[in-house]
Amino acid sequence: MTIIDGRLTSAQIKAEIAEQVKEIVAAGGTRPHLAAILVGHDGGSETYVAAKVKACEECGFRSSLIRFEDDVTTERLLAEIERLNADPEVHGFIVQLPLPRHIPEQKVIEAIDPRKDVDGFHPVNVGRSSIGLPCFVSATPAGILTLLSRYGIVTKGKEVVVLGRSNIVGKPMASLLMQKSDPGNATVTVCHSATVGIEEICRRADIIIAALGCPGFVKEDMVKPGAVVIDVGTTRVPDATRKSGFRLCGDVDYANVAPKCSYITPVPGGVGPMTIVSLMQNTLRAARGDVYKD
Repeated sequence: MTIIDGRLTSAQIKAEIAEQVKEIVAAGGTRPHLAAILVGHDGGSETYVAAKVKACEECGFRSSLIRFEDDVTTERLLAEIERLNADPEVHGFIVQLPLPRHIPEQKVIEAIDPRKDVDGFHPVNVGRSSIGLPCFVSATPAGILTLLSRYGIVTKGKEVVVLGRSNIVGKPMASLLMQKSDPGNATVTVCHSATVGIEEICRRADIIIAALGCPGFVKEDMVKPGAVVIDVGTTRVPDATRKSGFRLCGDVDYANVAPKCSYITPVPGGVGPMTIVSLMQNTLRAARGDVYKD
């Protein structure tokens, strides 16, 4: 059993990006600039944005953090997005989700210029990704593909089960793995809350990608010997032994499932760091202008 180390892989990629940025700047080019909009004071969002700002520093990027209180109006938020769309010094930006309930998330996502949508959530990027055109791929699926590639995990001809159908992970993950690419060329089944016989479907899988947000859902008897298990889940569960009062729990019963696997990602330290480094890769591509060429 091999543990897929997302922290180590992401550190290697950030070092590679930093070298490329040095070359760009030395040649007289512009340092990549990522901006982030953070609304309110959600603990998880604060942590994620801080990690993204730190990653920018490690990659040699410029970064800007724009904060609003959770009572900001939709109109004010959209006006800020329009300003960033028009700012030539900002190569890419993100609006950290989730947003307060009074703000329509999809409307906000659609207001972002697809050429600066380094999260890969805009329908234009989602659509282009689904048919294999150049685009910004959603960061978590992109990070998973990178892990599969760097660990030499073969997907061609394999049976993959994706647990979860979210627009951010499940749907794009399934689409990417079906394409004629490497990683890709897999036979993909997507399971969700209405799927009958999930346990039996999982037992057939060569690769399971769990993105349900349901702690410990994937049990030992759902995984065949030698399977690859990618755990996307990051749910905070109470833990009185931790100073923070909680711990992160994945969608996989790691202790019991891991011994059966050929490869498995831990939580934390697996997919999470790769999501952030994929955002850095998208920002570098945005700065270079090699995705959407006029």
